[in-house]
Amino acid sequence: MAEPRKPLRRGSSMLDAADEPASEVGRDQMRGVPTSESRIRLSRVVDSLNANLYGNVHGGAIMRLVDEAAGVVASRHSGGRAVTAVVDELQFVVPVHVGDIVTCDAQVNWTGRTSCEIGVRVTAQPWNQGGDSARHVASAYLVFVAIDDLEHPRVIPPVMPENDEDRRRFREAEIRRGTRLARREAIMRSREREHGGH
Repeated sequence: MAEPRKPLRRGSSMLDAADEPASEVGRDQMRGVPTSESRIRLSRVVDSLNANLYGNVHGGAIMRLVDEAAGVVASRHSGGRAVTAVVDELQFVVPVHVGDIVTCDAQVNWTGRTSCEIGVRVTAQPWNQGGDSARHVASAYLVFVAIDDLEHPRVIPPVMPENDEDRRRFREAEIRRGTRLARREAIMRSREREHGGH
């Protein structure tokens, strides 16, 4: 008999779904998906509508591109709908300027039972320059949960790292997952002490 699926609720339950371990019922017969099968590159020219008060491209505009690219990868890998559960890390390195061509390279780094971590590297290049003018502007790690039509978490296939770089990404994603779990547990313990277990 199949394991009943729990409805996906907002708040802590989404985080729980995002950090479920991979070694559970439901994936034994699933074919692994090579990293390259869902990897994408998304490029866009950013204009003055995306500028902040300082004349650079607003960080929120970059975040939206990152989320869009990661969402496509998560949906491709999982074979259906996937929603953002956690933005684990987003580091801005240098500013993006109006007129830059912004490119997001995204791939699956790690998979759990119903979730996956997507890594996104963002580069920018002046629209009128080619060659080696692209610069690294941001890196991000997002966790997506795959859901069905009733918004229940659904089982996804495991990712199959294809080279040493993919295997490094997988290991580091597991470290980030462990850090999320430890942080959440420490916060819960702190709250329990503060409220006397109530």
